[in-house]
Amino acid sequence: MQPLQEAVDEASARSGFSGAVRLDRAGENELFKAYGLADRAHGIPNTVETLFATASGTKGLTALVVMGLVERGTLELGTTARSLLGADLPLIADDVTIEHLLAHRSGIGDYLDEDELDDRNAYVMPVPVHELATTEQYLRVLDGHQTVSPAGERFAYNNGGYVLLALLAERASGVGFHELVRTMVSEPAGMVDTAFLRSDELPGRAALGYLFDDGLRTNVLHLPVLGTGDGGIYSTAADFSAFWDAFFAGRIVSPDRVDQMVSPHSDWPEEDKRYGLGFHLAATGDAVWLEGSDAGVSFASLHQPSTSVTYTVISNRTAGAWPIVKVLGARLAGSG
Repeated sequence: MQPLQEAVDEASARSGFSGAVRLDRAGENELFKAYGLADRAHGIPNTVETLFATASGTKGLTALVVMGLVERGTLELGTTARSLLGADLPLIADDVTIEHLLAHRSGIGDYLDEDELDDRNAYVMPVPVHELATTEQYLRVLDGHQTVSPAGERFAYNNGGYVLLALLAERASGVGFHELVRTMVSEPAGMVDTAFLRSDELPGRAALGYLFDDGLRTNVLHLPVLGTGDGGIYSTAADFSAFWDAFFAGRIVSPDRVDQMVSPHSDWPEEDKRYGLGFHLAATGDAVWLEGSDAGVSFASLHQPSTSVTYTVISNRTAGAWPIVKVLGARLAGSG
């Protein structure tokens, strides 16, 4: 079989991959390499220490904040959104619970329906992106969307539901969502380079997100200036290796909660997979992963307990990660 490094290098050359890739097996690193440019205008290369946006990869961290608050008794899975919303977002049904939102079974209307999104680069936020810097400011985006189905009736992937979870976590705890992620997830997981960053003041180690295969146009006008519960945190491939170790070791939430989160709550036949509480699950087998795709961002990080394999692919291009994910997925399926 072709050596893993050689296979990834070839896929990177074919696709023009820009980003970082890491694979570990049984705690031993087998591959860790960066490709492409973090800043095309200045010719700054990506490195294994470059910070990349993760888009919806953030949802798993949001789910862990919420489950951590459940363990503390601050929330319950049966807590209704309405009990914390008051008069805000009146179109959200009174019986929608935390568990419905975690499992994408809330039935609420979504501000960003990915089933109707043909081109991620063409999507623009319905309000000026610089006005989305706190979770409370997202109320304008969440408001006005009619209920799609009764709570609990069916699975429908919902970005707005995870923004709502961040809002509910803030209101229940009295602590800002970004601080909750830092103290309840990043720090116990040892994710030293994981944080929400403003897109209009990125540090030198952060990669710019590019809309196209070439050219200088970035995603700064397409995404909220500061992410929240449904996406936007920046991280590294190394941090997500640390994340999976901490998650399955019960250092973020208890092992019982981990089992609950990675147990199937819904089938997702259109995508040939299942879904737990904040985590994607393989249709068969025990692979668990987080993924995200947005304008100028693509991300996947997977752990398979039965083989002790973990891999992370992060790219600063809209669909850049997927050719590399395909290579790693094939290698994982072949167990070689």
